Amino acid sequence: MSPADDDTTVRAAGCVLWRPAPPSAAGGLELCLVHRPKYDDWSHPKGKLKPGEAPLAGALREVAEETGYAADPGAELSTVRYLAGGRPKEVRYWAAEATTGAFAPSDEVDRILWLSPAAARARLTQPRDRALVAELLATRLPGAPGGA
Repeated sequence: MSPADDDTTVRAAGCVLWRPAPPSAAGGLELCLVHRPKYDDWSHPKGKLKPGEAPLAGALREVAEETGYAADPGAELSTVRYLAGGRPKEVRYWAAEATTGAFAPSDEVDRILWLSPAAARARLTQPRDRALVAELLATRLPGAPGGA
């Protein structure tokens, strides 16, 4: 049995949320990072799955809850595994384009930032989250400048 099959593993899902950059930014795309005051960290929107919830549905729910944006999912990205509070945690990620919505601060997420990929990489608190930025950029994103 692998650690991912162990019922003590915390299962979560999230998205590397992106949107086309405004024309004034000379093209490219922007990534959305969330600030969680409880941990004082910057990360991609993500959260624990509800019992029986499909990972992609959970990822999109968490994006909506944390950022206020609906998202159009794209390619599945890497699954990130690490220890959290002494328990194994597994987070499945997808690339997702932000569609409609607006951010409203909450107790869980008090700020979001839309940043260039380089600025997002520099702002992310955990090194494991930075690899997801490079992975997103390596995918061909429909609708993004230079995408499929």
